[in-house]
Amino acid sequence: MAVPTNIKTLLSGNVVEWARIEFKETWDAEASLKTICAFANDIDNWGGGYIVIGVKEKDGRPDALPGVSPEKIDHYLKDMLNKCKRIQPEYLPIVEVADYEEKKFIVIWAPGGYLRPYSSPRTMAKNEKERVYYIRKMASTIVPSEEEKRDLYNLANNVPFDDRINHEADLTDLNLTLIQSYLKEIGSSLYEESGHMQFVDLCRNMNIVNTLPEYTKPKNVGLMFFSMEPQRFFPYAQIDVVQFPDDLGGDRIIEKIFKGPLHQQLREALQYIQNSIIQEQIIKIPNKAEADRFFNYPYAAIEESLCNAVYHKGYDVREPIEVRVLPDRIEIVSHPGADRSITEEGLRTYHVFNRRYRNRRIGEFLKEMHLTEGRNTGFRKILNALERNGSPKPIFETDPERLSFCTTLLIHPEFLRQNEGVNEGVNEGVNEGVNEGVNATLTDKEQTVLEAIKRNPSTSVAKMIKELNISRASIERAIKELKKRQMIIHEGPAKNGRWIVLK
Repeated sequence: MAVPTNIKTLLSGNVVEWARIEFKETWDAEASLKTICAFANDIDNWGGGYIVIGVKEKDGRPDALPGVSPEKIDHYLKDMLNKCKRIQPEYLPIVEVADYEEKKFIVIWAPGGYLRPYSSPRTMAKNEKERVYYIRKMASTIVPSEEEKRDLYNLANNVPFDDRINHEADLTDLNLTLIQSYLKEIGSSLYEESGHMQFVDLCRNMNIVNTLPEYTKPKNVGLMFFSMEPQRFFPYAQIDVVQFPDDLGGDRIIEKIFKGPLHQQLREALQYIQNSIIQEQIIKIPNKAEADRFFNYPYAAIEESLCNAVYHKGYDVREPIEVRVLPDRIEIVSHPGADRSITEEGLRTYHVFNRRYRNRRIGEFLKEMHLTEGRNTGFRKILNALERNGSPKPIFETDPERLSFCTTLLIHPEFLRQNEGVNEGVNEGVNEGVNEGVNATLTDKEQTVLEAIKRNPSTSVAKMIKELNISRASIERAIKELKKRQMIIHEGPAKNGRWIVLK
């Protein structure tokens, strides 16, 4: 059995997080066994981890590559086998001798085990009786607290959905061409071997089937990426791109549905959005050599938002990922909502730190194909892309029941002003008598919100969302503009106060 990635990738740290890799110059049985045990316990569902022997490290990063002497390799491998037998329940990592820069290295892959929690002896002493449940926290192997130990026991009955065996599927539901295309793309050593090895062995090497020889079944993650029709097993495992040219209350709807393997539908949906939705505007500034160039939405922000939705969607939930394209915003909605460890305040302030992932295996495949980065960088990448484009900050929302998650990307202000100018021109005759003077310059949404406040001065944003069928972002933007124009003020507390219309 082969390691599912290559040593060059591990040394770069571009795909697998540094916290999931440990570098050792030589084989250290006692320290390494504890680390293997910790990766096998996989308390945060990281997908286990790797030990690379033959690498001198500094601060957890490769510092020098002395390699492993060929004369020592056989001795190391035999000792690993003997020492790993001391882990309970029985657990054996995947070990591979790798060549890199004309040197030998030993790569140990320790994926999360199905029989966790695992324990190993505290020391390598022959008569050592004390056993410890080691876990991995950040880049360290530690002894768990009592609370963490309880979490560890709970994991035995809580295998993530993407890593579960699918009893309704068969090995024939996995497609060799899709698998080989993936292996070639990521530069895996398995690609060369895939042409002459048994298909079941290839799938086991990739950890996309279970390992019981008498009952070989695909795992959910294997079907999601390497089945031609994953929707047979996961209804609504798809991306719906829905355009509302006249906003949510309009009659026109343009819908495009993307199905198939997760990475393919993701790429096709992104390509469609790039070709059909994204627009560039160039404004020539007098006395300036270069024109200002910007987009209605930066592609990088949409890409990261949609990748995050695919990464974190609950594939046991019968709801698609929906990309709603409206005149002034794009809303990307997935189900369920954010983990309870992510607070609503954290979402509002963009301070989100989460180490427990819903679909770790899906994330690994997406990162291998450079479709996402992980490491809690998604929000920051979106923010940076919007800032570089001159776009407003995004809005991240989840409902109190955590049933859905919505990322709202607001259109660049210059595009919004263009749209408002068109709308005002079209509706000028209708609005002239009603909104004489200052009101004539209001957008449709601003006018709608103003009328709602006139009808019910005690109304709230939440009430207007239901009454007007307009998003929270649009209502809040309209209120901000009405306040700026000194047309309304709010008196009293936020919940029980009332609006006063000034003009």
